[in-house]
Amino acid sequence: QVQVAESGGGLVQAGGSLRLSCTYSGFTRDTYAMGWFRQAPGQARQGVSCVSKDDLLTYHRDSVKGRFSISRDHAKNTLYLEMNVLKPEDTAMYYCAAGSECSGPTLLRTSLWGQGTQVTVSS
Repeated sequence: QVQVAESGGGLVQAGGSLRLSCTYSGFTRDTYAMGWFRQAPGQARQGVSCVSKDDLLTYHRDSVKGRFSISRDHAKNTLYLEMNVLKPEDTAMYYCAAGSECSGPTLLRTSLWGQGTQVTVSS
């Protein structure tokens, strides 16, 4: 069964760190590019970070550059988003997705979505 599932969200104080994980199954490396999106209440969903199919290229939106890092461990079938120096404006539901390619930090033609994991950053 082809699927992705996130974990690792939670409540953290501003300046803190979290690592989100996304386990995937049913497909092998080089099949999909993968990425993280987030959506805050009342706002549109936005691409946060993206990694290319061959893992050679990673992209992050400007507001998280230098603080977030996306990586993928194929041995564990897991995609990660390491988030440091978190800010209240990072508060959102975070979604993992698999798709065809990255357009900067936004994954295109997404085929698979996780159920989301909530990240809340208190000031």
